[in-house]
Amino acid sequence: MDARQKIVEILDIADIKIDGDRAHDIVVTDDRVYDRWLSQSSLGFGESYMDGWWSAQALDETMYRLFLNMSAVQAKLKLNFATLSLYVSSVIINRQNKNRAFAVAKKHYDIGNDLYESMLGESMQYSCGYWANGAKNLDQAQHQKLKLIGDKLKLSPGMSVLEIGSGWGSLAAHLARNYGVKVVGLTISGEQLKYAKAHYGDLDVEFLLKDYRAYDAGPFDRVVSVGMLEHVGHKNFGAYMESISRMLKNDGICLIHSIGNATTRKFADPWIDKYIFPNGLLPSAKQIVNAIVEPMVVEDWHNFGESYDKTLCAWHERFVRAWPELEASGKYDDRFYRMWEYYLLSSAGNFRSNNSAQLWQIVLSKSGVSGGYVSVR
Repeated sequence: MDARQKIVEILDIADIKIDGDRAHDIVVTDDRVYDRWLSQSSLGFGESYMDGWWSAQALDETMYRLFLNMSAVQAKLKLNFATLSLYVSSVIINRQNKNRAFAVAKKHYDIGNDLYESMLGESMQYSCGYWANGAKNLDQAQHQKLKLIGDKLKLSPGMSVLEIGSGWGSLAAHLARNYGVKVVGLTISGEQLKYAKAHYGDLDVEFLLKDYRAYDAGPFDRVVSVGMLEHVGHKNFGAYMESISRMLKNDGICLIHSIGNATTRKFADPWIDKYIFPNGLLPSAKQIVNAIVEPMVVEDWHNFGESYDKTLCAWHERFVRAWPELEASGKYDDRFYRMWEYYLLSSAGNFRSNNSAQLWQIVLSKSGVSGGYVSVR
């Protein structure tokens, strides 16, 4: 059987046709793509899209169908070198140690605030919005998310809050402005730090360029960590939870907002690892629970992964709209455009399938909330 016929059979599992007339069907522009897909699997699939060897009118729907049938699709593919080498390195070395932790900032978060400002909207929130309680657009969904976090933390004026992974500073600013608390934010991105200091220096917030393992202050009344756990790695989940426990007061509460994986793994998708989030890993519920430091208590576990599909599609829409100006800056080329499009829409398809990627907000207390914890939705 030749490579094309093999690929046709694999795609048929997900009801995807080559050169079909439906929006989710794949249009091939370079016949070398079939051998590349078979030999390199997900890495070759993503790279060949970046190179313009194939396309789809509705890429998010194409990826949704593949993720929905991923187990059956993967069973038809052979183990390839990229996946094997990533697995071996993830088992042998700590790919998210203190020295490697800053790699994702250089690769992803520091590539240009102009890109993120155009894509993320007024909130500058690079994490899942909360499309509930009447949210009709991205800005409203992100405002709902910020409010949800603040309300779940049960804040009172004068409290101290540590944010691990403070991004461009908008959550810290929201908490300081609306709840009257003092916030310390830790980031590993120089560009994020510069933006946060420039925009929120008038509030009771302090932003530091620091890895969570290198920070030793507190204890704090509250700890919050949004979109950070995905960068911790399976060898460091315990250290991450120990750091939270150490920096949290005995009656303190912590909220962790993270993408999660339905299955336990030790390495990420090779394409995502190479081009988007180096050394990242989506934690499973099992990995998180096993890392929790006793006697910490899980007070609430909220899954709203369906909101990430909408968030990613909204980001993509804004990115496409802003592309002419971004391209004119000379910082981004056509291959970057296709890489970024593939990243956003394949992620949307993944969350739409709801069989692997999840979005969790987990509330932990240091030793149980007196009288019980009542969450909000």
